[in-house]
Amino acid sequence: MTALRLSKPWPQGQGFIFWAPIMLRMLWIKAFHIVFVASWFAGLFYLPRIFVNLAMVPADSHAERERLLLMARKLYRFSSLLMIPALGLGLWLWLANRAAYVGGWLHVKLLLVVLVIGYHHMCRALLRKFENFENRRSERWFRVFNESAVLLFAAIVVLVVVKPF
Repeated sequence: MTALRLSKPWPQGQGFIFWAPIMLRMLWIKAFHIVFVASWFAGLFYLPRIFVNLAMVPADSHAERERLLLMARKLYRFSSLLMIPALGLGLWLWLANRAAYVGGWLHVKLLLVVLVIGYHHMCRALLRKFENFENRRSERWFRVFNESAVLLFAAIVVLVVVKPF
């Protein structure tokens, strides 16, 4: 398929009737991709914040600990469900319009997406450690860990919008 570009909305010899439905469908896919990515990251921003609170819970506060663990489990499950369509729609966009997605920025972006997936799974491993009373990390470490998701998100957005290389 030919790349869809703003400067040339459709190739010579083929009119608006042919290309309009394809372009409109791709805009819908892109819109839902953005919604699911933003929602997935919202979960990744808040889950480590719960870990900060879990790391601060006193040893004798069982009810507070269980409440925070329940919140963390539910949030992890929900953000995992959001990750699937975010990745699927992104793959669809790339496969449907590969000619428009070229350059070094895409390789770096895909590497960052792999890191975000790893971050997501690391959250699960950290949650298991809290569940098994095996956490050895401080609340300060979890604060820094929480900020790394913001840096990944910002880097991905800059790469997609600016395409610096």
